Formats: sequence, structure tokens, C-alpha cells
Amino acid sequence: MGESRELKRSLGPVTLWGLGVGYVISGEYFGWNLGLPIGGSYGMLAATLMVTVMYVCFILSYTELACAMPRAGGAFVYCTRALGPAAGCLAGLVQIIEFTLAPPAIAMAIAAYLNQRFVDWPMEVIAISAYGIFTLLNAWGVRQAALFELVITVLAVGELLLFCGLTLPHFSWSAFSENPLPGGYGGIFACLPFAIWFYLAIEGVANAAEESHNPQRDVARGFGTAMLTLVVLAVGVFFAATGVAGWEAVVFEEPGGPASDAPLPLALAHVLGRESLWYALLLGVGLLGLIASFHGIILAGARATFEFGRSGFAPEWLGRVHGKSGTPRLALGANMILGVTAILSGRTAEIITLASFGAVSLYLLSMIALFRLRVTEPDLPRPFTAVLYPVAPALALFLAAVCLVALAYYNPGIVGLFAALLGVGLLYFLIRGRHRLRTDWAV
Repeated sequence: MGESRELKRSLGPVTLWGLGVGYVISGEYFGWNLGLPIGGSYGMLAATLMVTVMYVCFILSYTELACAMPRAGGAFVYCTRALGPAAGCLAGLVQIIEFTLAPPAIAMAIAAYLNQRFVDWPMEVIAISAYGIFTLLNAWGVRQAALFELVITVLAVGELLLFCGLTLPHFSWSAFSENPLPGGYGGIFACLPFAIWFYLAIEGVANAAEESHNPQRDVARGFGTAMLTLVVLAVGVFFAATGVAGWEAVVFEEPGGPASDAPLPLALAHVLGRESLWYALLLGVGLLGLIASFHGIILAGARATFEFGRSGFAPEWLGRVHGKSGTPRLALGANMILGVTAILSGRTAEIITLASFGAVSLYLLSMIALFRLRVTEPDLPRPFTAVLYPVAPALALFLAAVCLVALAYYNPGIVGLFAALLGVGLLYFLIRGRHRLRTDWAV
């Protein structure tokens, strides 16, 4: 079947909302609880509030770039246009790190949820099988993938609201305040990557802008409604889960045991017991919430990798679109190989932290690009302009820098790996990629 280099336009504001919430919603189901042993309930709350402000300011600013340049590469495109090919390559690399490492962590959470009922199923096999199934669904077609994403996202949002309704009546401030700062005030900064997990990947809406019917209108609506939905869910779930029996109850299934990737069932078990029909429903529909993020980030990540190839920064075969399905199947396959490799490492917390390094680096570079383009291209058509400019983008830039410094300080080994991955990518670009750059793609 023939191939092309252009994606099909088949998405509207509702499907973009579904993608935006779906990319992130697994962060409400797991991952954030891994920060509680470091920061405790108070430390994690402080980190979450700081990260929430950063994300709100970022989305109010990033939407300007997404509407002005609706391309599949997202931050990669914006930074290349504003700061040049080398900075664009760096932005593309951090974006790919974020979008290829978030799915493996979510795949392991899917396996952990299923393992609650099917204890004999090997978790790695479940996770890798899920990767294969949802990569194939994404390869089928973007319209089918987006509609599937919308349905399971709506179900997942409803399930989180149900969880809050069942647990919040049992909220106890004394339980919430047990051992509230186990790592002292420094724990606030140490648990930042797990607070970031509440919102990580919402910027993926921009990577679907090229496939929307009217990106100048639809992207702004999708971003705004998705961000509002996620803030409400993140705050509600955090208090509902940690206030039932204390934060340790949603981290450790057994005292002294390993940290769990399924905190919400642990919280609900303290309220209703494991034999409750509501508990069984949480496992079933909660699994759909994880699938929504897993499936959605696979979609966004493939577009980031696809744009890298289409523009000449990476091997050109990554930039091919399947003629019949209109999807970047080769980019999907390449991302799956990287994801399976990460799954086999068995290090969920470290994978989350590495993905967070990619995310905050993307936010930092994107805000610099926003300011730069306001100077160098004041006449660039901007269907949506950053709200509260320059205050909101400056605050997003500052908080992203704080998060990046904190991540590097508390995770010296992971920052070394992150730097090594960037170094390899930049070296490839300097040796081969810059000689194959297209000159028209970022215009």
C-alpha cells in the first residue's frame, strides 16, 4: 500500500478533550503514590499544588504555540522555528523520552491491576501483550483510535468520580496527617516527579493538532477543558485516597512490602473490603483509565517520532505514513521496541522519573521558544494568545526550572542516564541528521 508524509484530519474538540484527559488520567490511578514515602501527605500536597500551578500556566501559554503551528511534532517544531535546529533537536529528544517512557510505566500498572485478580499471570507478559495490542489499534487508524480513547476516557472519569464519592465521606484529617513529612521539607522537592505524574503528557494534545478539523479553534478548546477536568480529578483523588487510612495504606499492600502500582483499590479496600462489588468495579473500570493513558500516549509518542523522521532529524523511514490507514506505523513500531525494553528493566519508579525529566525539559524549552517567537516573529498569526502574558509563561518557565533542578539534585544517577540519551541523539543529529534537514517543514 502506498505511503505519504501527511496525516489525515479527523479530530474535533470533543475527541481532543478525550485525548488530553486520556493521556494523563492514569496519573490519577497510580504513580503519584510512589512519592508519598518520600514526601508524606503534606510534602506530596505541597509538591502537587506547585506542579498544578506550573501546568495551568504552561497550558495557558503552550496553546498559543499549538494553534499557531499545528504540526505533529509539537514542542520540537516550535523550538526549531524559534531557536534553531540544534535546540529543536534537543526539544524533540526530550519529548520522545517522555512519550516513549511513560507507556512502559503505565503498562506495568495495568499488569499490577490485573495481578490483583490473576495472581499467577506474569506481569511482564501482561505488560508486553498490552503494548502489542494497543500499538496495533493505533496502527489501524487515528479516527478509530481517538473514538476508542474518548469512550474509555469518559468511563474512567466517571469511575474516578465514583471513587471519590465512595471514599471522601470516610476522609479523616487525622489519618491524612499521619507521618506527614517523613523526608522533612526537602521531601517536597524530592517527590516532584510523582506530582508531575498527575498531569504528565497533557501537552500531547498539540501533537494531534495536525489531525484536527480546525486546529486554530479546536486545540484551544481541547486543551482548556482537559486541563480543568484534570485539576479537579487530581485534587479529589489525592484527598480521597490518602485520607481514608493514611498515606502508607495506599503505598504498601503489606507493611514492609514493595510499593504498589494500584493505590486506589488499596484505599477502597479499607472502606468496603475486597469482596465488595464496588471494589470489583474499581478494578475493572480503573483498568480502563490506565488503558486510556497507555493508548493515548502511544498515539502522541508516535507523532513525535514521526515528525523527527519526516523533518530529517532522524532516519527518514520514521516519517512515513501508511497509505491506507493514514497512521505512522513505522514510528509506532520503533516506539514499541523502546517501550518493551523499558518494561523488561522492571523499574517503574525510575522510568517515571526519567519521563518526568523529559517533560519538564520540554516545558522549559517551549516557554523559551514562546518568548523568542514573540520577539522574532511578532506578526506570526496567533489564533490564540497566551493568557496573562508574560506573567503566566514566565511562572511556568520558573517552576519548570525549579522542578528540573530538584529532579537532578535528588536523582543524580537518572540525570546521568538522561544526559547520556540526549548526548547520543544530538551526536546522531550532528553526524547525519543535519545533512538531511528539510527546509519547509517548520514553516
